[in-house]
Amino acid sequence: MSTELTSKFQSAKQPAIRKLGDGDPFFQRMKEVYDTVARRAYELFDGRGRQNGHDLEDWFHAESELLNPVPVEISQADDQVVVRADLPGYREKDIEVRVEPRRLVIAGKREEIRDETRRKTFYSERKYSEAFRTVELPESIDPDHVQATLRDGTLEIMLPKARPARKVPPAIKAA
Repeated sequence: MSTELTSKFQSAKQPAIRKLGDGDPFFQRMKEVYDTVARRAYELFDGRGRQNGHDLEDWFHAESELLNPVPVEISQADDQVVVRADLPGYREKDIEVRVEPRRLVIAGKREEIRDETRRKTFYSERKYSEAFRTVELPESIDPDHVQATLRDGTLEIMLPKARPARKVPPAIKAA
């Protein structure tokens, strides 16, 4: 079940933030993206004569062909992890952020804008209409208090660290 998280600080410039949980339809979308990339990576492997030893190269090449690369910067302070992702051309309504205690998923999908006045495009790096990035987090975070803002093509996600469970001292028995 996905739960939409809200905050008194949210404004119109904030993408949707949801917990990633079992039974979430987003898992199906993740599987579709994974399967599409895997299929293309296999095509690259097959086209090279099934030469072993280039698995990651094929995978990354397939991702770069099919998905908009989402460069990220991850930093942390004592109380939070901050992830900044570059998503130029995306609006907050195009972006979805999913969180688990140790994982962050950024997905974006936008309509491809076609310029009908041009007859033929010579070169374009703007063909991508879908972005997808999974980030394994360095520490556990509190998924209920995540905040995200999109400003000038940069998505900034503040992920408060989970508080460690407090140890309760054993009861002292009276003699």
